[in-house]
Amino acid sequence: MSDIVEPIPGVPLAKSPHPFTGYALYLTAALLFALSGSVSKAILLTGIDPARLSQLRVTGAFLVLLLFVAIRHPRALRVSLKEIPILLAYGILGVAMTQYLFFVALTYLPVSVALLIEFTAPVMIALWFRFVWKEPTKRTVWIALAMATTGLALVAQVWLGFALNAIGVIAALFAAVALSTFYILGDRQMRIEKPRDPVSLTMWGFAAASLMWALTQPWWSFPWDALSGTTQLEGSINLSFSIWFLVFWMILFGTVITFSLVLTSMKHLRASQASTVGLSEPLFATIIAWALLGESLTPIQILGGTLIIVGVFIAERARLTT
Repeated sequence: MSDIVEPIPGVPLAKSPHPFTGYALYLTAALLFALSGSVSKAILLTGIDPARLSQLRVTGAFLVLLLFVAIRHPRALRVSLKEIPILLAYGILGVAMTQYLFFVALTYLPVSVALLIEFTAPVMIALWFRFVWKEPTKRTVWIALAMATTGLALVAQVWLGFALNAIGVIAALFAAVALSTFYILGDRQMRIEKPRDPVSLTMWGFAAASLMWALTQPWWSFPWDALSGTTQLEGSINLSFSIWFLVFWMILFGTVITFSLVLTSMKHLRASQASTVGLSEPLFATIIAWALLGESLTPIQILGGTLIIVGVFIAERARLTT
């Protein structure tokens, strides 16, 4: 999973939906995802490689989800030969690359800036639906694209000669592309004749990502010493945590529980409602990064972030209300 809250397709509404409950759960998920960004950066600041941290996150999440699916939906553990290629693409291009590239971006950029750049993914998705899949989408996607592009220029402060780290910006942009792939492939899997439920689909996505990392960087070479000791969060609130505790929090509360909250909230909300609530995540991320890491945005960057969020809102409405 990424650190962006996005409606999950294929979740039916409850017989008696309670919108207030749905909003509360989704806001909690957005808050936890936003906090996860600062937690992840705090771990990265200790020197651990982004690829290794990504490996820890996806593998830990896979094991927890595997246990859940084995108990609640054991039949979902069966995989047909036809599913394997799409599940591998979903897990490697969508899950693994989104996570890894976002962690690379966090290494070079403030949390809120990396998140805002990755937050342009819904605009890319809306454009894909309109021009590749030829699905009916409102023409306001062009307005969304213009606003998001302008917002990115303001966040990057291009008139200063591109003040942000180029590697971080490129990584965040490719993370947005990978996140778009994650949701596009997931949406396509929900439209087939016999779709998987969102939980098992996500579990197999994490499984494919875990397999990729295990093959490219074997566990026996993992630098476990990098997780020893503690790290200091030097924001407006000075706190010290064990690195192992932060990793545990990132996997459980920043990934598995957050996904569960989103899944449960979608039983009470329509996708258009949920996508609107999800726009609160950048605000939460900015406040949390200031409190825990001492990061802040300039007024111009805040304006740019606002344009990006409004552009994402327009793109989401254009796609979901059609």
